[in-house]
Amino acid sequence: MASTPKASTDVPSIAAEAVLAKSDFDSTNATVVKGYDFNNGIDHHALLSSYTTCGFSATKFGLAVQEIIRMINKKLEVPVEDITDFNSHTNRRLSNCTIFLGLTSNLVSCGVRETIRYLVEHNMVDCLVVTAGGVEEDFIKCLGNTYMGAFDLPGKDLRRRGVNRIGNMLVPNDNYVKFENWLMPILDQMLEEQNSQGMKWTPSKVIHRLGKEINDKSSIYYWCYQNNIPVFSPALTDGSIGDMLYFHSHKTSGLVLDIVEDVRKMNNQAVTAKHSGMIILGGGLVKHHVSNANLMRNGADFSVNVNTGQEFDGSDSGAPPDEAVSWGKIKMDATPVKLCADASFAFPLIVAETFARYQQQFDQRLEKEKSLPKKTA
Repeated sequence: MASTPKASTDVPSIAAEAVLAKSDFDSTNATVVKGYDFNNGIDHHALLSSYTTCGFSATKFGLAVQEIIRMINKKLEVPVEDITDFNSHTNRRLSNCTIFLGLTSNLVSCGVRETIRYLVEHNMVDCLVVTAGGVEEDFIKCLGNTYMGAFDLPGKDLRRRGVNRIGNMLVPNDNYVKFENWLMPILDQMLEEQNSQGMKWTPSKVIHRLGKEINDKSSIYYWCYQNNIPVFSPALTDGSIGDMLYFHSHKTSGLVLDIVEDVRKMNNQAVTAKHSGMIILGGGLVKHHVSNANLMRNGADFSVNVNTGQEFDGSDSGAPPDEAVSWGKIKMDATPVKLCADASFAFPLIVAETFARYQQQFDQRLEKEKSLPKKTA
């Protein structure tokens, strides 16, 4: 009988070379991947700080925090009492870093509204860019509540009941009736001032006026009015405010809003900035409007985008920061960050790790500024 050939105990060389390939990697200055150890107890600051070395989107979160801290440190680098220059279009002191905050309307509809209100209450940002819904939803919440619902509530049933759904939140249509009753007399007064005083209204002037009229400390735009933070909304008619302007035009025609004056005002805020930082939550109009203003100064020095957009469809919403670099909207030597996340849970955590940790410095700065001479004509 023929003997059975002895099986080879040698690993095939091609497999060994593929699986056991030698590394050519210098780990001397490399960062080790490591998450938070809950054996150390519950420390939310330490937990969020650990995200930087956690990997994946957690690391992007940590990098976004670091980028915003760089903005804040640059802003606070020069004491407010040493700043004598004003932006001639906004009458705000030219801080060492002008921070632009862009946000879509859904973030005002949800509880992120209170986070945005906190930032403007403490004068932490210099400019807001919002969609129409991001304006009206703030005022509507001063007049009536928004309630929790569910994403899958049948639309036809809600419509029959006069209830509007925003994602998993519900807004009774009565709130919009209250908004109309509040807004219409103000529009009448604005038209009268236009006709009798030659007042030239722009979207930012309208928002400023409404922030004054609402006189409610829970409002974002009340604090923008108090701290003279300009709010730009070039598509102000694209929402309930547009509906009210439409109804008002049938009642008394003639009210005019000039968007050209506003684009000049916003672009000049970027052009005159000593340094510039962009924080953009969401995409679409607000992302491009903030970025395009910073093109006028050959790019922002700092940039953080938080959205869920992807670049495969060529949209500006999903475009990564490097595309903005190609247009001159972000400086070539900047370290921009895009965090792919829902801003409704990401942004409050970002603020907790950035602006909120500097509140004392911002409050002292605001108090000091109130005691300084105002801009003279």
